[in-house]
Formats: sequence, structure tokens, C-alpha cells
Amino acid sequence: MPAFRQVGEKQLPQEVVFMAWSPKRDLIALANRAGEVLLHRLANFQRVWSLPPNENTGKEVTALAWRPDGKILAFGLTDTKRIILCDVEKPESLHSFAVDSSITYMHWMEVTEESSVLTSFYNAEDESNLLLPKLPPLPKNYSTTAKIFSEEKSDEIMKLLGDVRLNALVLGGSSGFIEIYAYGMFRIATVTGVAGSCRGLCLSSDLKSLSVITEIQDSPNSEAEMTYFQLNTSLLSSYLPEVTRMARKFTHISTLLQYIKLSLTCMCEAWEEILMQMDSRLTKFVQEKNTTTSVQDEFMQLLLWGKASLELQALLMNQLTVKGLKKLGQSIESSYSSIQKLVISHLQSGSEALLYHLSELKGMALWKQKYESLGLDASGIEDAITAVGSFILKANELLQVIDSSMKNFKAFFRWLYVAMLRMSEDHVLPELNKMTQKDITFVADFLTEHFNEAPELYNRKGKYFNVERVGQYLKDEDDDLVSPPNTEGNQWFNFLKNSTHLKESPLLFPYYPEKSLHFVKRQMEGIIDRCLQKPADVIGKSVHQAVCMSLYRTSQSEDSTLQLLKLPFLWNDKTSNIHYVLFTVLESSVSKIYILRKHTDTTRSISNELIAVEFGNFLNNSINDSSDSRCYSCLDAHFYDDETVTVVLKESVEQEGKERILAQLPLSAVYTDEDQEREFLWDSAKRLDEQSGDICTRTVFLENQWRVLENMKAQYVAVNGIRKVSCVLSSNLRHVRVFEMDVEDDGEVEEEEEEETTQVAAGEIELNQSTDNQESVCGASAEELPGEAEEQESSLDP
Repeated sequence: MPAFRQVGEKQLPQEVVFMAWSPKRDLIALANRAGEVLLHRLANFQRVWSLPPNENTGKEVTALAWRPDGKILAFGLTDTKRIILCDVEKPESLHSFAVDSSITYMHWMEVTEESSVLTSFYNAEDESNLLLPKLPPLPKNYSTTAKIFSEEKSDEIMKLLGDVRLNALVLGGSSGFIEIYAYGMFRIATVTGVAGSCRGLCLSSDLKSLSVITEIQDSPNSEAEMTYFQLNTSLLSSYLPEVTRMARKFTHISTLLQYIKLSLTCMCEAWEEILMQMDSRLTKFVQEKNTTTSVQDEFMQLLLWGKASLELQALLMNQLTVKGLKKLGQSIESSYSSIQKLVISHLQSGSEALLYHLSELKGMALWKQKYESLGLDASGIEDAITAVGSFILKANELLQVIDSSMKNFKAFFRWLYVAMLRMSEDHVLPELNKMTQKDITFVADFLTEHFNEAPELYNRKGKYFNVERVGQYLKDEDDDLVSPPNTEGNQWFNFLKNSTHLKESPLLFPYYPEKSLHFVKRQMEGIIDRCLQKPADVIGKSVHQAVCMSLYRTSQSEDSTLQLLKLPFLWNDKTSNIHYVLFTVLESSVSKIYILRKHTDTTRSISNELIAVEFGNFLNNSINDSSDSRCYSCLDAHFYDDETVTVVLKESVEQEGKERILAQLPLSAVYTDEDQEREFLWDSAKRLDEQSGDICTRTVFLENQWRVLENMKAQYVAVNGIRKVSCVLSSNLRHVRVFEMDVEDDGEVEEEEEEETTQVAAGEIELNQSTDNQESVCGASAEELPGEAEEQESSLDP
């Protein structure tokens, strides 16, 4: 194996606590102690973007994970107990959800198991795309959506759906908290029965088992014990096609709820505070006027006789003003039109799509042979469908209120504008001066309905009037509407009121005339969440413990805030369906690597499940000639691919001037035929570190599969075998180096070029290599940051 080539190095201003390579691109995500999430590119470790800590989302990042397609980055925040899904293209949250525990580890995996049923499902076109109209893009001219969506793309919210192939985000937290989220969006399993705080998770690609490593501490002063659990998740694997279909529906529903939430947020933003100006001015008028005449009578006198009291004139001409009235009228028309468009094009479209997917889910639930074992409940889904219907009714009610308000305000402001022009003795255009008896009646009805003083309203809202009726629907509060719609004389309401059978009919959606749109939306979200909670509980209860092994005790002196950068490390071999566990135990000042392997099918065992690895003196004292050390301690280890482990080593007797080493450990050097005869028999009553003398130990002498890390006190490593890269982090958590692992070192390339210049074939190979290198450099720098960002980053270098 050739040497590794360094391609980047940086001194960072903040201490890095988590690192995660993108599975598909040469990008690495970092989280630092300040709560910032950063994305860097492999080439020269350029920064692509940074997401600063936020009061709403949280400031303490405790876990990172990439979706298998590399398009979404997930991170967990312990202070707010939230999970954030972020688009790789832009540092903004696409989706977030709360969890019940502080997250300590997360793992995002893709199901690779194949079957004819799954293949046909993956290849089939989604029927909802054929039957439902495409959801209109959310407008970019609101601050809420402008932060999330780029100008040239309009369907970012649909990125949350991702590929059809099932993937699962597994979350682990304190107090045995473990949950599985299909497509990273909706919970399909809540696992119980695991003790301790999670330090590692790995769900097998065939969904047969879940490996967990927890840290169990009986009391604050006692040493923590690391324990390995292997959980049987055979229900997921046995019903894989059904789980995939159900999870896909869940994700559609969750995405649509997010779409509706953003649409409603845009509607709230479209509604302006200026629309409350009329209510506040009229309330102030009531408080300051000296006469006993009501406000309604004051305006009625102006309408009928064309004369206004001195106090009303002062209100209209000095406080409201002609210019202010025009501005208020334009604001109301613009705001109401925007809200109306959002309700019709976005809220109704999203709700109808939600109704469709819930109806399909109900059909699945009625197929009990397939889905009853997974906990799908048809009655609960029926309640969710009913809740969506109620939300659609409330949205239609809002449309009617907007339509009525626009007509009322337009007529009222037209009349009041002419009246104020006459007061100021300005010229009135002939077309404005025309007012029929019907127009007068319309304005009179408006004044009668909206200009009544309400002392009880003042006690609730601090105002006597509620002329503006749209804003109350957009308030996110539990209080009843100040001015609910008037249903007196409505024949349909009277018919339902007098018909007992119809009132209880499941075909009619319940109606909440006293509640706001926000309230009905929250009620709908709660019912949907409860109806989809049952599968998570049923699947979670089916998970049972197959293996429990006590590994070792940790030292109290270890920094507990960096557990994710430390061993143990879990890996799943997708081809052979084997779980690997890497961990180290300090024995006589030397940290050996222990490799435990378990088959994902808990009924099958593997010979030689546990083996210890120590490193011999493969440097031949080239670093320090006076060294008499024979072994190296392992500081960090991660699986590079199914056949190789990347390790960071130091000489076991550390002296001044000793260098750290980055090395590749092939498993072929660990598992040999001669070891098969000696199989370790685990005594479940003892910890592993108490049985270390009985474990088969393999001493490995690496040849050219290592590199000395000069002038760097390396401590941790993050690797990506797919992209063939690694990132080494120093013990001070601020110094990083990035390596391409499967390329030749620059010095070796030059030597080979000098030796082979006379060979034509070698020349052609050399040309191809240089071309490839140029292409890779061009590709890496094609999306470089602007000069200002790069100067800022380069100023951090030593």
C-alpha cells in the first residue's frame, strides 16, 4: 500500500469536538465547542459554510451524522434536545424535531437488503406524483423562507424525502434512550431495555440487529463501565417491504406538515401590525372623548348627515389623516391578497396532499395480514384524517373572512376618504362622489357589526374594538377568537343542530368556529403524531436483547465531553453482515486494540470473535535511535473500509521528541488461519479487562502502511474509505491535517518519474496520472469560496 499524501492543514480558532466525512463528496463537517457547525472541503481544507449557534435551535452540539446520499447533514443539540436537518448546499435548517433526551450519538445508515418486492417498489413511480398536483414552491420574499431556500431552487423542502431506498437515522442518548427515524424524518421505533448513556450505535444494513455501546455509571463518584449490547431487530427485517412502504408514507406526511407549517409562517409574516391601527386609534378615541355618544353613533351621524363632531374630526384629520388612511387601505389590500393566495395555493394544496397520504395509510392499516404486526391502527388514522378535514374547514373559513373583510374595508375606506376630503375642503373626484343607497346600507351594516364598543374585550385584549378580523386566525394561542363568524340564520348549521344522527356521522368533519387556524393546526399535528406513534411503540417493544458483554471500566480522569471522538467504535460489514467493535484497554502502559465481531443474525456465531492487536517496532528506531520501546499504544481507531482499520499510534514510553503515527491496519494481518484453533470463551460474569490473559493477541509489524505525523501531537482521526480520505486532529483540538490515503506521496512520484523517463509505457501512465491530478485539483477548486472568506480562514494559520 503506498504512502499517504497530505492535502491540507489548518489551525482552527475554536476547539473541534466532532468530525464526520460526507459519504459522497470530499466534504467534512466539524462541530466546535462554541456550538458552531462548519463544512470544509478537502482541497486545502477550505471552508464552504458555517452555521453559528442559535438561541432557538441550540448552542451545544453533541452528535453529527450524514444522510447516506450526502445531501443532508444531521446534528443533535443537548441544551434544547433537538435534532436539526441541514441542507448541504446552504447553512439553514430544513427540518427539526424535539427528542426526550440529550443526544450523545447518532448513526445514519442505508438498507442494502434486496428483494423482488423492494426492487419493484424502488423502481415504481410514486403514484402521488401522478394523482396529486405538484405543490407550488414557497415564496422567497419572506424572511422565514428566504433563509432556507435559494433563489434558483424552489423545491428544497422536498429534499427531505430523499431517495426511495430506505435509510434510517438511529439516535442514542442518556438513560438508555434509543430511537430510530425512517429517512431521518419520522420515528418508527422507540427501543427500551438498554441501560446507560449511549456511546456508540450501529444498525445492520439488513435490519436484523442493532449494536449499542453504553457507559453505565452507578454513582457520580464511581468508575463508569463500558458495556456492549446486541439487540435483535428481526421484526424490521422480516417485514422490510412493509416497513419501507410505511416509512415512506410517514416521511411524506412529515414533509407535508413541515410545508404547511412554513406556509402558515409566511401567512403570519404577510399580516402586518399596521392593520391593527384602526383598532388602537378607536380605543384611544373612546378613552379621550368627553361626550357620551358612542363611536358607532359618531360614524353613523357622519354617514347619514355628512357632519362629524369636533372630536371625530380631530381623530380623522389629526391622527388618522388622509395620507395615513390611504396607506392603511393599501396595506390591508396587499396583506389580505397575499394571505389569500397562500391559503388557496399552499395551505389547501398541502392539506389535500396530506389527506391523500393519510387515506392511503389507512388502506395499508386495513390490510392486517401485512401491517397489523407493525402497529398500524386504522381507527387512529381515521382520527387523523378527520383532524385534517377540520383544518381544511378552518382554512376555508379564513378565506371567507378575508373576502368579506376586503369588500367591507374597501367600501368603508372609500366612503371615509371622501368624507375626510370634504372636511379638508379638498376637491373630490366625481367618480368618488357617487354613492348609491346600496353603498350607504353596506357601510351602515359594517359600522353596526364592527364598531360596537366591547368592554369585556378591553379586559382581554386591551382594546374596545376588533375591526380587523383576519389577524385573530393567525395568532398562535389557545384563546377563543375575539370575533368568531356569525352563524345565526345559517340553514346548514340549524339543520345539523337539529339532526342528532348527522352530528355523530364520521362523514362530517368537526368544526371549531371559536378557535384560530393555528390552534386547529396544532390539534391536527398532535392527533397525527399520536396515530403514528403506535408503530414506533410496537416495533420498539419487539426489539429484545441478544448479547450483553461488559467490556472495561473507564478512568475518571478522561474528558467526558469528547466521547464521540474516542473509542469504542462500531462498524457494520455490509457484505458479510458482521458487526465489528473496536476498543482499547490499557495494559502495562500499552493500549492494545481489541476487535470484537458478531454476526447480525444473533442465532449465528463466528469463530474467534475477540482478538487483541498490539503493534511491534515497525519504525526500526528511525524516529529516535535511543528508543528501546517495542510496542505502540493506540490513541484512536476507525474502520476505513470492510478490510482496513485506520489507527493513530504513539510509542508506549512517550518521551520528548516522540512523533505520532497514522497507519492502516489490514484485517488480513489480524485474522489468520492459525488463530482459528484458539477461540476465546467469554465468561459473562467477568469484564473483558479481567480476562485479557486468555484472549488471543496478534502482534503486527506494519511495512509501508504508515506515515509519521511530524510536528503534530495527533490524537483523533476521522476517515472515509469511499472517498479515500482521512482527517487527523491534534490533542489540543485545534490543529487538523487532511490526507488522501490511497495515492502516492509527491516525493515518490518524482523519483519514479526520473527512473522511468525512458519507458514509453511508463510515460503514458505518468501523463494519465498528471491529468487525473489536474482534474481532481480543478474539481476541488471549482466551488472555492470568495476571496474574503479564504483570507479570513488563512489568517488563522500559524
